[in-house]
Amino acid sequence: MQRILGGSPAAVITKLIFLSLLVGAFMSLVGITPQGLVSGAIEVLRDLWETGFEAFGTLGRWLAYGAVVVVPIYVVARLLSALR
Repeated sequence: MQRILGGSPAAVITKLIFLSLLVGAFMSLVGITPQGLVSGAIEVLRDLWETGFEAFGTLGRWLAYGAVVVVPIYVVARLLSALR
């Protein structure tokens, strides 16, 4: 069971509860609801279906914006972990 879960069941459940509380508090703070997330995902899929390949430009732009932040952080984290 530890191999499947990535640790003891009690530790995994504790981590999931803690992370759920943090994410829930953040979502509440910024006014995001689970229903809003699902509605937004459905809207994106509907727009993708209706506009066809035009929407891939928007998704590509979002990917590029995120990569500008995520990739350098990943590289720095890997470099710092290699120095340890």
